[in-house]
Amino acid sequence: MTWIAQEHGWVATPEDIVTTLSKDGFEECKREMMTSRRDLRPAAGVWQGVNPRTGSVASAICVTRPTRHQAIVFIPIDGESLTDDHRDPAVEGDPYTEEGGEG
Repeated sequence: MTWIAQEHGWVATPEDIVTTLSKDGFEECKREMMTSRRDLRPAAGVWQGVNPRTGSVASAICVTRPTRHQAIVFIPIDGESLTDDHRDPAVEGDPYTEEGGEG
């Protein structure tokens, strides 16, 4: 996964994104792929998952690029875009068990 600031999204294969979100505790609840009418190749897709421990919702919106193997992927978690400098507590861990959380 590589952040591309000009695109405001990540360059990755959709499988890489799903794997990464799954490792962070998100469980798939929806996956849809759209194909091109001409060649029936995947043109775009949406993946949604819920982290049952935190209740956070993650989405991955993938837009394929015809000349590239990897897609541009936009990832909102709880409505906030995940960027290369974004520190989302839902991805990083439970704030209630880390230092400074509730006792």
